[in-house]
Amino acid sequence: MTDTRAPDAPCGRCPGSVLVLGEALVDLVPAGGDAGVRAAQPGGAPANVAVGLARLGGRPSFVGGLGDDAFAGSIEAWLTGAGVDLSLSARSPLPTALAVADPGEHGNTYRFHFGDTATFRLPDRTGETARFDAVYAGGLAAVVEPAAGVVAATARAAARSGLLAVDPNVREDRVLDPVRGLGRLRELCSLAQVVKASDEDLVRLWPDAAPEASCRKLAGEGRLVVMTRGSRGATAYVHDAPAVSVPALPVRVVNTIGAGDAFMAGMLTWLGAQARWDPALSAAGTKAMLVYAARTAASVCATAGTEPTAPLEV
Repeated sequence: MTDTRAPDAPCGRCPGSVLVLGEALVDLVPAGGDAGVRAAQPGGAPANVAVGLARLGGRPSFVGGLGDDAFAGSIEAWLTGAGVDLSLSARSPLPTALAVADPGEHGNTYRFHFGDTATFRLPDRTGETARFDAVYAGGLAAVVEPAAGVVAATARAAARSGLLAVDPNVREDRVLDPVRGLGRLRELCSLAQVVKASDEDLVRLWPDAAPEASCRKLAGEGRLVVMTRGSRGATAYVHDAPAVSVPALPVRVVNTIGAGDAFMAGMLTWLGAQARWDPALSAAGTKAMLVYAARTAASVCATAGTEPTAPLEV
C-alpha cells in the first residue's frame, strides 16, 4: 500500500477543516429507467460527505483506500475535482469495492462486492486528528475489516482531541456480520459528540427502544443527536431541551442516493460556520442548522448527482 500524503504535510490545527474517514467506492445504479442496465458512479457515504463539504465551501481531508483500477481513477478525479484533499489517503494495487444499488419505494437496498479490495485498506491517521476541527466517521468502513479497527482507533483519538461526528448508516447484507457490526456502530455513537442517524438506523441499533427514546438517551449524555425521517423531515435533540423538528423541503425527487450524506455535510458546514463546532445549540440555532441541512439534502434529491450542486448561503 502506498501512502499518498504530501511529504510536507502541514502541522497545527487548520481552522474549519474536517477529517473524513471511510470508504470511497463505486455505486452501480439503474441507468435510464432500465433495471437491467447499471451505470457506475463514485460513492460511499464518507466520500459523499467529503464531496458535500467541499462543494459547500469547506476544507475536508479524506482518509481512505484507493485502488489502481479505472474505477479508482474516476473516484480520485471526483474527489479532487470537488476540492477534497487526498494527501492522507493511501493507494494499493487492489481493485475498488462495488455497491449494487436497488432504489425502491422505501429507500435503497445494496448488495456489496468488496472482498480483498483497496477500499477498506485505510491508513492509520490517529496521530493527525488533533489538527482538525472535526472528524467524521461512519459507513461501511466502520464495520468491514481491516478498515473497522482503524476507524475505531481514529474515532477514539478524535473524541479526545476535538469534535467527533458519526453517522452509523447501518447496512444489511449477507457479507456483513450483523452482531459485530452493530456493536462497532454503537461504540462509535457512544464516542461521538454529534450523531446523525435515520429512524431506520436507530431501530436496527437499538431494537428494544423507540427511535425517539434512543435519541433522548444519547442526547441526555451530552450529545447533539439528529434523527432523519426521509420525506417526513428531521428532529434534533440537545441535552434535555425540547426536541426541534423541521419538515423535508418539497422537491420533485429525481434521486435519493446520497441525500442523507448531503444532510450530514450540511449539518457539519453549519456547525463549523455558525456554532464554531459547539454542539450545545439553542432552539433557534438547532432549527437553523436543520433547515440548512434539509436544503442541502433537497438539492441532491432534485438532481441526478450525489452531492450539493452549489454552495448554499449559511
